[in-house]
Amino acid sequence: MFSTLFTAWGYEVSYLEFIASLVSFIGVALGITRKRITWPWWAASSVLYGIFFLQYELYASAALQLIFIAAAIIGWFGWEPTGAKPGPVKNSYRIYILAAILISTLALGPVLKSLGAASTYVDAILFFGSFAAQMLMVYQKYETWPLWLIVDAGYVALYASQGLLFTTLLYVLFTMMAALGWSSWYGAHRRATRSL
Repeated sequence: MFSTLFTAWGYEVSYLEFIASLVSFIGVALGITRKRITWPWWAASSVLYGIFFLQYELYASAALQLIFIAAAIIGWFGWEPTGAKPGPVKNSYRIYILAAILISTLALGPVLKSLGAASTYVDAILFFGSFAAQMLMVYQKYETWPLWLIVDAGYVALYASQGLLFTTLLYVLFTMMAALGWSSWYGAHRRATRSL
């Protein structure tokens, strides 16, 4: 699992990174379409990426995978079998979400530094941004996607700085997919609102 599957531009892609990327891509693609089956894919990719990130001492990214697994279970039971019914977050909650991300980042950054993590404050803010985006997805809020767009762009920079080429390319795709998800979920909400 940890051995090299192939080498691209001098970067060795392990079986683990390749399979984790593929499973994660499928999970996100299914999420864009609002299908409930997205959740088992998210859980599987989270197990694989949790192991992968531990190898590179990206502790917040590894810990985040545990949250994704829990969210996948909640999402599976919380979404209807027909899939997500997107709606908006209350305006007053948006500022609370942003404040919680920033305050939590300031608390986690020093902890990661003391653990000798490869990244501290950047990994921390992306951790809490991802946590918020995932919870918004679980609760079927279309604002999940613009938040994912920002977080995924941040992960592109983080993983590129760590030399994780294949995962960086995956997050470039995720950034573009987040824009598609935003359009899809917001469009579904607008259509449902018009039909009432």
